[in-house]
Amino acid sequence: MADRQDQAFARQRQSDIYIGGVSGRKPVVPVNPEELRQAAKKRLSRQAFAYLAGGAGSETTVRGNQTAFDRWHIVPRMLRDASRVDTSVTLFGYEYPVPFMLAPIGVLELFHADADLAVAQAAAAEGIPMIFSSQASVPMEACAAAMGNSPRWFQLYWSISDELTESFVRRAEDTGCQAIVLTLDTTRLGWRTQDLDLAYLPFLEARGIAQYTSDPVFRSLMKEHGDEDPGRNKKITPSTLRTLYRMSRNYPGSTLKNLFSGKPMRAVRTFIRTYSRPALNWNDLTTLRHLTDLPILLKGMLHPDDAQKAVSAGIDGIIVSNHGGRQVDGAIPAISALPGIAETVAGRIPVLFDSGIRTGSHVIKALALGADAVLLGRPYVYGLSVAGSEGVRAVIRNLRADLELNMGLSGIKSNKEIA
Repeated sequence: MADRQDQAFARQRQSDIYIGGVSGRKPVVPVNPEELRQAAKKRLSRQAFAYLAGGAGSETTVRGNQTAFDRWHIVPRMLRDASRVDTSVTLFGYEYPVPFMLAPIGVLELFHADADLAVAQAAAAEGIPMIFSSQASVPMEACAAAMGNSPRWFQLYWSISDELTESFVRRAEDTGCQAIVLTLDTTRLGWRTQDLDLAYLPFLEARGIAQYTSDPVFRSLMKEHGDEDPGRNKKITPSTLRTLYRMSRNYPGSTLKNLFSGKPMRAVRTFIRTYSRPALNWNDLTTLRHLTDLPILLKGMLHPDDAQKAVSAGIDGIIVSNHGGRQVDGAIPAISALPGIAETVAGRIPVLFDSGIRTGSHVIKALALGADAVLLGRPYVYGLSVAGSEGVRAVIRNLRADLELNMGLSGIKSNKEIA
């Protein structure tokens, strides 16, 4: 059980905010989830905010992830001496202070110049696990160095190139990642209407591909496309020149040299060709198991039958997720899918939850419906947009305090008592 100081975290967080108010200081990072979202929107370009906040189609899945939480209710219990609340959780032999971690989100350079590095520093400072994204803006090695011994996992998109997939896994092991999260629901991009209306995809500007451009296998693949002419049959316009400049600026090294080397364009073309494998199937999991001894979790589970197949395949954990509503318009809300999957898994492997977490009560409801822990996504990126690494820390602290208070006020002394 955590010590008494940790258990008083919520009271201290409240006190810091209220005492700051006496001196006329309001939180730089809004506490209210919608106010936080709006604060980020004011600071971001239209393209950046659309990429972060948007979803697939008419965005019914994005909205459903939120409204579905309202169908479930907490029933507080009284006189249970919840003066000491233990929020810690153990996964795969590691103990974490709270039952939530930072979900993998790509292209963080759209939201702050320090990108993944700022998030890594915040996660380490708060002792919260961070899941490195395959679509990172900073290589995993740099983030791992900034985190010291703080916990991290790695999220894998399975490439067309098996050699590249293997290289990513090896690098994740070498950088001290404690688990591999294989994302299943993004073998191709969903029909993301906000991005399409703006005709904007950040990867075409060489954004969010730092894991690739820092990888020796990927750089070898780039050479295979070295003789291709990316401008063939393309009309040169001011817009294409601006895009070429952005590619050159985002690619590692000197912008001027990159402009004339052709490497940024080759990197983008190679990424598009190798990014993900639509033909991925259950048989491929055997290959991944042979690549690593780390725990493997499958992210994107929404059907109990798929969860049963994962258990039968020897997978170590699953993450119930609809990718935050970014992939399939009209998909079942993730929280609605959770109970059936948890019942099917029946405690044989950990079940994590992703898509829609905004408050401490959301965390409690997810745990009550069968999750062992949850992933926090968009809110921490909103915090990053508002105040960089300190903004991420503020979002983590607020969620932790909210969770602890809701547990105590509901008569819950530990996560094990949530049911």
